[in-house]
Amino acid sequence: MPKMTAMDAAVRILESEGVRHIFGIPGAGILPFYRSLKDLGTIQHFLCRHEEGAIHMADGYARAIGTIGVCAATSGPGASNFVTGLYTAQVDSIPLLAITGQNVKAQLGREAFQAVDIAAIARPVTKKSYCVQEPAMVPWVFREAFRIMREGRPGPVLIDLPLDVQKGEIEYDPETDSRLPVFTTPPDTRQVSKALDMLLSAEKPVMLLGGGVILADACAEFLKIAEILQIPVLTTYMGKSGIPWNHPLAAGGVGIQCNTRMGNKTFLESTLVLAVGARFNDRHTGAINVYKGNRKFIHIDVDPGQLGKNIMPDLGICADARLTLQALLAEISRRGIKAAPAKTEIAIGRAQMERKTDYENVPIKPQRVFKEINGFFDEETVFVTCIGLNQIWSGQLQRIAKPRHYLDCGGAGPLGWDMPASIGAKIARPDKTIVQVVGDFGFQFCMEELPVAVMYGVPFVCIVLNNGYLGLIRQAEKYNFDMDFEVQLYYEAQAAGAGMAEARMAAAGGGGTVAVAASSAKTPAPLGKKGSGFDFVKFAEACGAAGERVTEPGEIRNALKRAVESGRPYVVEIIMERDTDCPMGASIDAVKEFE
Repeated sequence: MPKMTAMDAAVRILESEGVRHIFGIPGAGILPFYRSLKDLGTIQHFLCRHEEGAIHMADGYARAIGTIGVCAATSGPGASNFVTGLYTAQVDSIPLLAITGQNVKAQLGREAFQAVDIAAIARPVTKKSYCVQEPAMVPWVFREAFRIMREGRPGPVLIDLPLDVQKGEIEYDPETDSRLPVFTTPPDTRQVSKALDMLLSAEKPVMLLGGGVILADACAEFLKIAEILQIPVLTTYMGKSGIPWNHPLAAGGVGIQCNTRMGNKTFLESTLVLAVGARFNDRHTGAINVYKGNRKFIHIDVDPGQLGKNIMPDLGICADARLTLQALLAEISRRGIKAAPAKTEIAIGRAQMERKTDYENVPIKPQRVFKEINGFFDEETVFVTCIGLNQIWSGQLQRIAKPRHYLDCGGAGPLGWDMPASIGAKIARPDKTIVQVVGDFGFQFCMEELPVAVMYGVPFVCIVLNNGYLGLIRQAEKYNFDMDFEVQLYYEAQAAGAGMAEARMAAAGGGGTVAVAASSAKTPAPLGKKGSGFDFVKFAEACGAAGERVTEPGEIRNALKRAVESGRPYVVEIIMERDTDCPMGASIDAVKEFE
């Protein structure tokens, strides 16, 4: 049997499992792995600027094409910087492999340099984490990791590799090794039959499309059932893109934040909910008593831990979404059920209840930005967004027509996820226009990854909604705590605040020097003027990208056109009205609207 290093075997396994790109940063604790990566030469590596950026790139890559994302980092802080990305992937069910270096086995537990027990740290936020103790175990661990990531509810795995394990020589024959089989859970036919009985007898049934339908590539089956039975389709936020926004049965989104008026109305009028691949998380349901009401629930999910966790279903089916929907279609066919007459009232109601976007205000209203986004980009565009008012407006207003064309982190919501995820998505889908929609604060979290896109020639459009605020927290402070405290990103405003604090110190005996500082505090200048805050355009140019600032609503579309045609990473900063509030509420029947 051929002999090779454990890392030579590991890299060959990665290749045979379909890995074509890896995102990471080499360091002393992971160099044997990088040596094997270099020697094989068939997997492209992207050098990132921070490990959190690397794992978010792998995440965006995985979501864009439904594959496994891979990232690598050295030991200690390099490995621990992966934790947020692992948590994000776990809660959103994204298959992601994190490979970390480690000090030699003899130094484990001795507080050696950069020798943290990352396998233990990562255990709560992964499907499985390993610290491999023997070189001969490496091939089996890597093969099992890919099976675990793919099987059942997808999710992340971490493999920690001590240096002496990486360097160890083993016997391994790539010609006789292959992928481990992945078991796909089929549904119980009796449960499928009962589900159809419940749907047919319900007065006002709805179908709820969760993110699991997209992950299972089951959108076509889901929509076919809805079309035959003419049942309105609602989406969770993670299910956005699973049905074309303009489909006759698309009633909209349900939630206390990322919702549509028609979506919440349709849900509240329903008597039965067929939910597929949904977690019923708090941002979706809001007040559980309102959400549950007197309606019945059928819940289909491959993860048994989801059934009854937040909503106790009247019928729970623990099985693969696609297999279950296929079985439901087969049962419909077996019974000879013919397609019901097409409904038109859903599309009419959806149009009547759309939120206003055609504002002409200066500064620009955020709703107008999304009107321009919807009008300019076609249905082949892939959008990426993250937490904040920018995400909520996006969830409420953006029109998406195809699965995997709207990438968002719904469960963890780590600020900064969207820029590296956009880069990863573009590497996965070079044929697509990738557009990031981000707030001015979120941009500044992982902005160090913009040079990665420049370095490797990865063009994408970054739309920055700049209101000079931590907008979501500003709104929460305003309505829940009656304050506007430490949420302004506007330098002169902060300087004025600091001046007032220093004046108070001077009055208390802090000294004349402080009093002089207070007297020189500036009066806040209008947002977007020189010196008023972070300059996104200059930052883009400093990184080697391009950018421009937009202050008039009529300028937005041409700026987007220039961004796409540039063929470069391009930042479009849009100066917005500072304190626009976004519709939301504590329950789906009490969402406060703002016009």
